[in-house]
Amino acid sequence: MTQKQSSDGCLRWWAEENADVVRRWKAANSSGDEDVLRVTVTDCHLALKKLLQKVQGLPAAVLSLPLELAILCNSIVFSINVTGGFTDQDEKAIHQGLLRVLETSCPSRSKLSCAELWPRILRDVKAEELDPSLHQLAGLQAALWLASNQIQDVKALFQLLNTTQESVSGKVCPVESDLLELLSLWNVPEEGTSGYLMAETTHNLKDMLYTAAAFQQGLQLMEAGDLSAAVGILQKAAAGMCSTRVLAQIFTAIGSCYQRMSKPQAALQCWKQALQVDFRCLSALYQTSQLYHQLGKMDAELQALQLLYEALDDSKQEASSVSPVSLVRTEYLVKIPHAITIFCSHDHLEVKYLIARRYLQVGRVEEAVEHYLDLLALLHEGSSVFLNSLFTFPRIPEVYLEAASALMQQKRFQDALTICEEIIDKTKDLIPERLNIEQHSETQSPAGAHEQTSGSSNDGLDSPHPEDLPGLCQEKRESLRCILWASAAHLFQGQALARLHDCKESIAQFSRSINLLFKVQLVKSDSDTAVYDPPGPVNILETLKALALLGRGVQFLEMGKEKEALMNLQLCLQVSPGHREAMFCLLNVLWKLNRKPEAASYWQKFQSTQETAERTEAAARYLPLYLVPHLKGNIPQEEIVKTNIQEYLQTNTKDSSF
Repeated sequence: MTQKQSSDGCLRWWAEENADVVRRWKAANSSGDEDVLRVTVTDCHLALKKLLQKVQGLPAAVLSLPLELAILCNSIVFSINVTGGFTDQDEKAIHQGLLRVLETSCPSRSKLSCAELWPRILRDVKAEELDPSLHQLAGLQAALWLASNQIQDVKALFQLLNTTQESVSGKVCPVESDLLELLSLWNVPEEGTSGYLMAETTHNLKDMLYTAAAFQQGLQLMEAGDLSAAVGILQKAAAGMCSTRVLAQIFTAIGSCYQRMSKPQAALQCWKQALQVDFRCLSALYQTSQLYHQLGKMDAELQALQLLYEALDDSKQEASSVSPVSLVRTEYLVKIPHAITIFCSHDHLEVKYLIARRYLQVGRVEEAVEHYLDLLALLHEGSSVFLNSLFTFPRIPEVYLEAASALMQQKRFQDALTICEEIIDKTKDLIPERLNIEQHSETQSPAGAHEQTSGSSNDGLDSPHPEDLPGLCQEKRESLRCILWASAAHLFQGQALARLHDCKESIAQFSRSINLLFKVQLVKSDSDTAVYDPPGPVNILETLKALALLGRGVQFLEMGKEKEALMNLQLCLQVSPGHREAMFCLLNVLWKLNRKPEAASYWQKFQSTQETAERTEAAARYLPLYLVPHLKGNIPQEEIVKTNIQEYLQTNTKDSSF
């Protein structure tokens, strides 16, 4: 047997071995058995890797290169699927293949990069039998560069490919074409012209490259704020070849553009399409819930959040469970910009919290308590750090305080006491003896300062705006938070014990709440710099102090200690001049003590502080959610007190006129 016959025999064996590997994968892909498919893909990858080593053991020759490139391309597409994307090994494999091609026409240039090798090969190598395999290798090279965001290299490659085809196709490639136009002009060789069985056709690869490039370009336009252009490009991507996962992401991105363009119905329709394509597209569900929140459609919002939670909690719903109809998936080629947050994953704890919080905000206390207790159970199971920050998730003590607030509203006072005790226990070692907070001379009002931001109300210290605590070092910031959390816990304990008719212990808890707040000393700054004080922490501190003084005053009154009650109610009104409940409690006590002139004087002062009361009410919208329900206390005999005082003032005025 001659050397040529031996070489031809090896090529036939290797070609058949390559075909056997591809057939094995196609059979497994058709079976629908994911476990079998996963094992088969790995086995095929290893088999092709070994086969490529055999072929590359021969000197590079035009006769063997079409088969070698076919095996190389098959090996790379299986490698991509096994590793879940491109790796440095794929780049090295393409580089080695290009060097082998170049060796057939000129000495090896191993120091050249892939970007430098492609022009030389397309210019110097004139073997038509290599065209089908070279085009597929070029497609894989473009996919790798697109995945690593090397857009200019991709454009340069297709500019070269299209230029070399101009004489055949008759199409002239414009010099300033964008990537999508260059991909459209790419004239792919017909399937089967290489003579070797391929795991991925070049036509499919072209379609996926076009879809991925359009998707990525649309996301970049979206990031830049050119929403109308982004929608147009993303709609082109949606019409291309891609997995259901990517198609759902494209619809989600289009919906987000429509939302930002103030087209809520169009946005909802796109997100509905995303879920119809892939019910595991959780980002579409999350965006839907947020838009319903903005539209004030509470039931629809809660339904979307509940569906999202169930999907996150279902361990069977894994993205990897989708069978790869194609080995090269579009998601491997798209690099989503960091600023695009709509595809960020959401934790089931976060979603459970959103559900519980929303129920509490709208006053559906029974459902809120149920979800908060579920959330606390989950935190006990999986949270090893108490004072921890999670993505869009509040600090853990805030969650506990909201749960305690909900339990208080449901009259489950013992459960509220238990939760508050845990907060107190976890924060006691983190509270300093004294904490100085600097106040600047130019300070905005709470309402005015928050009107300048777009943050949601009731977010308290952990609102999404870090400027709420400017100028404070992290240690002071944490100490302040711990003081406010512990003070709120003592306040709730005082309120719970009051409802359980334990006046003495209730007063003790209110006193502990107040004593903690006096550890914070607000120091006036001498700086002339126009730096504004954060209204949030000071507002929370004053609100806690007012509520604790009010609670203690009411309990002294219950015990018949009118003098102590009056002193606490007066202090409450000094802290919060517009506090309606404290004022009516004070008026009621004074009236019962027959100190009618004094009651009338307080009433007139209160009437003149309505502007202050309105500012206080406006600022209350930006308090933490756990405090808001406690601002709406019951005012006993309000109308009777008002009538009595008004009649007294009228009578007094008539008497003085004589």
